[in-house]
This record gives sequence, structure tokens and C-alpha cells, in this order.
Amino acid sequence: MELLFLGTGAGSPSKTRNVSSLALKLLDERNEVWLFDCGEGTQHQILQTTIRPRKVTKIFLTHLHGDHIFGLPGFLASRANQGGEAPLTIYGPSGIERFVRTSLQVTQTRLPYKLNFVLLETPGVIFDDATFRVSFGHLTHRITSLGYRIEEKAHPGELLIDKVRAAGIPAGPLYAQLKRGEVITLPDGRTFAGQDFIGAAQPGRTVAIFGDTRATDETLALAKDATVMVHEATFGPDEAKLARQYYHATNLQAAKLAKAAGAHQLLLNHISARYVGRAVMQLQASAQKIFANTHVVRDLEEIVIPFVK
Repeated sequence: MELLFLGTGAGSPSKTRNVSSLALKLLDERNEVWLFDCGEGTQHQILQTTIRPRKVTKIFLTHLHGDHIFGLPGFLASRANQGGEAPLTIYGPSGIERFVRTSLQVTQTRLPYKLNFVLLETPGVIFDDATFRVSFGHLTHRITSLGYRIEEKAHPGELLIDKVRAAGIPAGPLYAQLKRGEVITLPDGRTFAGQDFIGAAQPGRTVAIFGDTRATDETLALAKDATVMVHEATFGPDEAKLARQYYHATNLQAAKLAKAAGAHQLLLNHISARYVGRAVMQLQASAQKIFANTHVVRDLEEIVIPFVK
């Protein structure tokens, strides 16, 4: 489970940062990649990675400003040209289906795969299966903006091999039965319950991904105890008034949210082109005074999401 940042800039592309997009790589967990936002040039950034567009099965959009969605029609077409045939689902605010279908219609682009849309209005759970649960909430921006919470389900405990061997259970198919939690009976009549030989479940990881937003306490629930929290930092430590005026957040406001939520790691993105070189390090350093485990990400940086001990 990794986060790969395809674009970390704010508003317009710069020489060092493309506009917003990040990939949640779930190749080990479900052999899929999920995109969050798809700004202009996203498919060009993907060419510099190992991501295969056909592996992208879900795209979650935080809001409909161009720097977050202008790359979507091109990516969808390239996915088709590169062998993508599996259905793809796009989640986002009302208006996204009209934008995509109009773009495809005007350019006479025909996709060989089914395109599904889930238009998000009432906050809550939008996806839930055996491995992951995804929910969303509203943020505070000039237009409808969303934040997402991705929760991995607990991993089953491992079979305690030493304990199995100590019980005199012969190797073979019986091990698989124990792993499944079944009750087995040996030729000598002894019975064993699989649950007695399985270790504690490994708690899953949680990722909170925020779109553009002012600082607001309403976002606390999305970030609660997150393993990794991704938040914008369009403005710096002395620009709280500007941030509020333009419906964005400062690096310090993001750090305060991460601390209040009990998150384990804060990744700052959506960085203004005004911040380059040493100024980026100052953004990071000032936020670290509030929340120590803060990092300002760069384009094409990959962050492994660890299990929390």
C-alpha cells in the first residue's frame, strides 16, 4: 500500500510541480490503483512511473476546479488505448459526469470499457467490501469540495506454526484448514479448533485525503487516527488571512488538524509555486513544530504506508 504523488502543485503547473493528482497503489492488497484527482498532465506523469493505466479502477475527485480534473478526458482515452477493458468508476461532486461525457462526445472518443459515475451528495460510506471501506465528507471551499477516508479492513492473523507443531499436528492440508479457522480431527481422535492456532489480527491502515479547503473542525472525523493524512498547504505560516480569503489552508492549520485528529503522519501537498527550494523546507520545518511527523511531498515521490504498531 503506497501513495504516489503525480502532481503536488496548486492552481497551475510549474517547472517543479504538476497540478493535483495522486495514486493510491493497492497492488498487493487488490491488484488495483485508485486515483485521487486527475489534473492536466496526469497521464504524462504516469509515464514516468510503473503504473499501468488499466490497473486504475476507481477515480475519486475532490472538486471540479480545473487543476483537479482537466487531465481526466485524456487519461480515460489513454487507458482505452493501452488495453484497459475493465470497468472504471468515477466518484465526485455533481457535474463531473456531464463534464466527462461532454468531453468524450465532442471529441468522438469511444471507450471500450464501461464508465460508472457515483455522484456524491450526502456524506457517508460510498464503498465497502471485504478489504476496504471508503467514506467522504464535505470541506469548505469556493465550490463543493470533498475529503476522503480510506480504511483498510483488518488482516487475518497468521497461523502459529510453532504452536501447531508442538501440538503434534502433521503438516499438509490440515494446516490450511486450521488457517481457515476450521475444527480438525486427527486419526487418533484428538480435535483442534483453528482459532486456537491463529495469531491476533493485524489492524488495517487508514488514509485521509483532503481536497482544497479552509481550516475547519468539520474535517476532524475524516482524519481521526489516520495512519497517513494528506492535506493541502497552499499558504505558509504567516498567511492565515490570505488562506481564509481564498478558501485554502496554511501548513500550520494542517499540522494542527493532524495533531488534533491523532494522525500518525502528515503529508503536505498543493504547494504554491511561490514556494521553492529553501522556502519549501521552511514550510515543512514550521509545521513540524506543531506536528513532528510532517513532510512536504514532491512530484513522483512514493510514500509507503506502514502498519501502525
